[in-house]
Amino acid sequence: MPSDLTIAVVFATMNRAATAVACVRALAAQTRPPEWVVVADNVSQDGTAEQLEALQSLPFVLLVHRMQDNRGNAGGVEEAMELAFGQGADGVWILDDDSWPRSEALAALLEKPWDPSVVRHALQIDPRTGRFTWPLQVADGAGGWCLINSLDELPPGACVRSRIVWTGALVPREVRASVGPVNGELFIRGEDEEYPWRIERGGFRQEAVRGAVLDHPGPANLCEWRIFGKSLFFERGLADWKLYYKVRNMVWLKRHQAGDWRAVSMAAAYAIAAIIIDGPKRLPLLVRAITDGWKGRLGKMGTRPT
Repeated sequence: MPSDLTIAVVFATMNRAATAVACVRALAAQTRPPEWVVVADNVSQDGTAEQLEALQSLPFVLLVHRMQDNRGNAGGVEEAMELAFGQGADGVWILDDDSWPRSEALAALLEKPWDPSVVRHALQIDPRTGRFTWPLQVADGAGGWCLINSLDELPPGACVRSRIVWTGALVPREVRASVGPVNGELFIRGEDEEYPWRIERGGFRQEAVRGAVLDHPGPANLCEWRIFGKSLFFERGLADWKLYYKVRNMVWLKRHQAGDWRAVSMAAAYAIAAIIIDGPKRLPLLVRAITDGWKGRLGKMGTRPT
């Protein structure tokens, strides 16, 4: 690892002062702390920005970026990443405000020689279950991919080939220069798939690092469906606005990735799952989300042009 390597951490937050402060304190406890931490505050009204700015004796420069408008996690991370790279960061580590790195996490990500063509990432562990926060896709050794749910299932080696990872990803400057900025118009529940897909499409490798761990609570009511030969994950009882973004962004992304038929298939699968799991009351919301995704109406819910 070059001795002058500069690392920035970014995350977005809104009205979660205690959570955001705990994340910054976890970063301050790193055996190899970052040079900068950039927090995008999405117009909080609970004093989040002020409490963060009051923190002292940190082993890094803390920049609280006060957003002009609530742009969700996607927009917040987009702006924070651009600020960090604009300040000269060699790599940006993407976190959530409630994904708290264990003390050796960043050091483990930087243990191997720095490769600007590889996006290394930490493993996310749900403290409640001891399993992965979300299922992780790793190489199956036969040219394909498989889903795993725990450290026990992780293939041997300090670094394991993986894909479609967002939280905990350490993005080199060269990757950002090639694939462009995060699409902040996705707001939430879409940037976590769209940006890793662009990284993969750009020819960059993604690797899970065994020694880098984030404690990150997972969904309490996650259901897995096998449909059209694929795994579909659905959160029971998800708030309407979260379900809207999830479905809208999924439809939009699938049209870009695989064409109209795949987008229609995935939209139908989500609609069926939502109706069966949560009841038909969700149907009007789903129709709106699918229609907006199909027509490319992104941005914040309720503020887009008709």
